[in-house]
Amino acid sequence: MGPHPAVAAIRLAVRRVLNDILAEHGRTPGRLTPDERSTSPLVLVACSGGADSMALASALAFEAPRAGLRAGGVTVDHGLQAGSDLRAAEVASRLRELGLDPVESVAVTVGRETKVAHSAAYRGGGSRAGGPEAAARDARYAALDAAAERHRAAAVLLGHTRDDQAETVLLGLARGSGIRSLSGMAAVSGADGRYRRPFLQLDRQTARKACMVQSLPVWDDPHNTDPAYTRSRLRHEGLPALEKALGKGVVEALARTAQLSRDDADALDAWAGKAAAGVRDADGRLECAALRDLPPAVRRRVLRRAAIEAGAPAGSLFARHIEEVDRLITGWRGQGAINLPGRVVARRQGGRLVIRQG
Repeated sequence: MGPHPAVAAIRLAVRRVLNDILAEHGRTPGRLTPDERSTSPLVLVACSGGADSMALASALAFEAPRAGLRAGGVTVDHGLQAGSDLRAAEVASRLRELGLDPVESVAVTVGRETKVAHSAAYRGGGSRAGGPEAAARDARYAALDAAAERHRAAAVLLGHTRDDQAETVLLGLARGSGIRSLSGMAAVSGADGRYRRPFLQLDRQTARKACMVQSLPVWDDPHNTDPAYTRSRLRHEGLPALEKALGKGVVEALARTAQLSRDDADALDAWAGKAAAGVRDADGRLECAALRDLPPAVRRRVLRRAAIEAGAPAGSLFARHIEEVDRLITGWRGQGAINLPGRVVARRQGGRLVIRQG
């Protein structure tokens, strides 16, 4: 008799990702011999102790040895709740019980500037202005990046599900973001494709069911039900209201929207990359006439790329900034320079657009 359908589903999702990783390293699936273990690629799972990441950890522990990969785990203690250090230690213990090795718990300090603290090696961190959710996310990814580099991991698996994807799309829609934001989370992201999300086609309930039938203890983070957090309100109030008004299938439809939007955004980005070289003069300045002939979606991508190359921080460069620069091309009436984040200035000089710092 085979495994429960929920367990089979999560294992299959992980197996597919591990096969991709093996192919990228020029290997074929197969059990490791003792001599091969020290040289086989390592895959880490980021685990909070919640149902999604515990299901992912259990599937990785089962599939990795059969694929010929080593498997380890990392849990991040954000220090935002009393007893979080003890909880992180408990999660690390559960990961070891699953057979993962190496396993570590990393403590981070979350604030306006997030810093990662690790007893062994990490001495840096990431920072970004924003709310507590953004600060915690920055700290978490800084810790995971450091752990991956410390252990020379081939990949880090994340437990985001189809439900998380739907929430991400709605948050982007509420912010009035462009198509890239509506494309949600990528199945593969990060430096050199470090982060992999095997569960983007699986719902949250499947992961929870897999934990239940395997008797895996899970921890439900109270922040996930705290209405002070935007994503929590969306999860417990917004999405249920949409499903009540529109019927079941909203989550699946939003996930499909994410994939379609990602395909479109990738195509437009590629078009803009090719177009960028053709709209510059011999001195590297942008030719307004050539820019004006481009479709708006492509032209604005070229402008955004030019602003970032000049020193504007990508995270602080919003649609309204690019729209103002765009008007120097499409609505030229002799207006002055446009100030952008990072002390970058865009100005029109004759038939040329100059974007540079200062």
